[in-house]
Amino acid sequence: MSGPFYRFAVLILVVLLSAALPARAEVNAVASIAPVQSLLAGVMDGVGVPGVLVRGGRSPHDYVMKPSDARMLHGGDVVFWIGPGMEGFLAKPVEALAGNVRVVRLGGEGGDQDGRDGEEPHIWLDPRIASRMVRDMVRVLGEIDGANAERYRTNGGKVRAGLITLERELHKILRPVAVVPYLVYHDAYRYFEKRFDLADQGAVAVHADRPPGARRVAMLRRKIVNGDIVCVFTEPQFTPALAKMLVQGTSARLGSLDPLGAGLKEGPMLYGEMMRGMAQSMLSCLGANG
Repeated sequence: MSGPFYRFAVLILVVLLSAALPARAEVNAVASIAPVQSLLAGVMDGVGVPGVLVRGGRSPHDYVMKPSDARMLHGGDVVFWIGPGMEGFLAKPVEALAGNVRVVRLGGEGGDQDGRDGEEPHIWLDPRIASRMVRDMVRVLGEIDGANAERYRTNGGKVRAGLITLERELHKILRPVAVVPYLVYHDAYRYFEKRFDLADQGAVAVHADRPPGARRVAMLRRKIVNGDIVCVFTEPQFTPALAKMLVQGTSARLGSLDPLGAGLKEGPMLYGEMMRGMAQSMLSCLGANG
C-alpha cells in the first residue's frame, strides 16, 4: 500500500505510539535514603526512576560512601536529602559538587536550604512534612525539567492526596494504643509520635552513634521492672542485645520499628508500606495492654 492514505495512517500510528510511551527523562535525580526516593519516585512516575544512595535499610548515620555513590552524585542534576543531622556522610560530598549539581534539603516551610541544623532529622515520619517534601520536589523538578513540569505537578498532587489518606489510616490503627507507654531504641520518632499522639517514654540511646551510659541503662531498667514500660522497640539497623537485656525477666515485650523501609522494594509504594508497617508493629506490641 502506498500513497497519501498510507502516509497518513503511518503518521497517526506514530502519534498514538508516542502518546502511549512515558516522557523521556530530562533530569537525573538522586535521593539520599529509601523513604525520600519513594516519594520522589511517585513524583517522577512516567518520566524516570530516581537513584538512591543508602540501600537495603542501612543506617545513614554511619554510612560510608562507595565509588558508585560518588559517580551517581556527580552524574546527577539534583540531589534530594534531609541534611547533615541525618546523612552526615553527605555533608562534604555535596559541598564538593559546587554549582554543578543542585542540592535540595527537604521538609522546611520555605523549601530547600532552610537552616534546620540541630533539629531531630527524621522528618519524613510525619505525613504532613512528607507532603511538603513532595511539594518541594515538584517545584525543583519543574524548574530543572520544564518539559515535564505538568506531569510532575499531576503526580505530586496524587502523592499528596495519598498522604492525606495514609495519615487517616494510621490514626485509625494507632488510636487504640495511643495511651500505652513504650521506649524506642534511639531518638528518631518525635515527628511520628507527635502527629499520632503517642505515649512515648523516651529512647534507650539518645544518640544513634553512641550507646547509653550505665546510669541511663539502670534508670530505664527500673522503669521497665516497675511496669512503667509495656514495650521496647528495636530497629533493623541496630543490634537488639541491649534492648533484650532491658526487658529480660519483666512483662515488657520487644517490638521492632523500621523508619527506613529495610527489606521493602524500592519505589513509590515503599513509603506507605513502611509507615503502615510501623503502625501495625506498634499495635501488635502495645495492643494487649491498650
